[in-house]
Amino acid sequence: MEHKIDQNKFQTFGNLDFIARQVVEGFITGLHKSPFHGFSVEFAEHRLYNAGESTKHIDWKLYGRTDKLFVKRFEEETNLRCQLIIDSSSSMYYPIKDKISVDNPNKITFSVYAAAAIMFLLKRQRDAVGLSIFSEDVELNTHAKSNSIHHKYIYQHLEKLLQPLPENANKKTSAASALHMIADNIHKRSLVVIFSDMMESGSSTAELFSALQHLRHNKHEVVLFHVVDKKKELDFDFDNRPYKFIDLESGRELKAHPNEVKENYIKSINAFKKELKLRCGQYRIDFVEADINKGFQQILLPYLLKRERLF
Repeated sequence: MEHKIDQNKFQTFGNLDFIARQVVEGFITGLHKSPFHGFSVEFAEHRLYNAGESTKHIDWKLYGRTDKLFVKRFEEETNLRCQLIIDSSSSMYYPIKDKISVDNPNKITFSVYAAAAIMFLLKRQRDAVGLSIFSEDVELNTHAKSNSIHHKYIYQHLEKLLQPLPENANKKTSAASALHMIADNIHKRSLVVIFSDMMESGSSTAELFSALQHLRHNKHEVVLFHVVDKKKELDFDFDNRPYKFIDLESGRELKAHPNEVKENYIKSINAFKKELKLRCGQYRIDFVEADINKGFQQILLPYLLKRERLF
C-alpha cells in the first residue's frame, strides 16, 4: 500500500501564536536570533527605518499615510532559508513493525513527519526550504526555494521515504562524508535541520563531529534532532529471554541474552550520546533528543514553544 503524508497531522503547528505575531521571523526566530529584528509585523514588505542609515529606500508614500519611516525590504533580505537533512540509512527504518503510521512510527517515519511540519511553517512564512537525503551517499540535494512546484517536489521525495525498504537493502550510514558534501553545497547562510540517529558506520566519531563543525564553520544555524527509539536503543528494554539481534546496515546477526550485554551496551551508547551532546554544545548546535515513542508533535511543539520564550 502506498503511503501519503497526512498534512492534517501537522496543521496545528501553523497556528502557533508567535507565527501570527511575527510574520517575518516566525519559526526561524524560534531557532536562532534573526538578523531582521525590528521589521514591521503589520507591513510585510517593509521594515522600520533606523536613524543614521541611507534614506535611499524610504517609502515616502507610506510615511505620508502612517507618519512613520519605513524602508522597503527586498526578497533576498527577508526570506530565510532552511535545509532539511534526513538520514535514510537502514538503521532509520528501525523498529521493524507490521503497521507503520504517523501514530506508530519507526525512525524514518518520525523524521519525515517532523520535517514536513517544519516545511509547513516555512511555507506559511514564504521562506525557502531545501531537502537533502543521505545514507552511504547523498541521494538527494535540492537548493532552497519557496515556490509551490518545489514544495510538491519535496513532498514527493518525503513520501518515498515512507515506503518500506526492500528486504536485505542494508543501506549503511556515511553521515560524515554526506554532511561535508551538503555543507559545501549550501552557499547562503541557512538554518540546517538534521534528522538522524547518528549511527555512523563508515567513518570515525572524530570525522562525524568534524562534519557537524563544518556546517557551523560556514555560519549556518544547525539543529540536530537525534532520532531514537529510547526504550530499545538507549534503555535496552527487552524481555528476559534470548534474542537474535540483526544489524540493519550490515546484516550481521548476534544471538544473545539481553541481560548478558545490557550493562556494556548502555555504558557504550550513553558515552556516545554524552560526547555527541558535548560536541554540539561546543559548536553551538541545538541538540534535541527526539524519542519516536513520544510522537513528532510532542517533540517539536514543546521545543518550538521553549525557543519562543527565549527570544
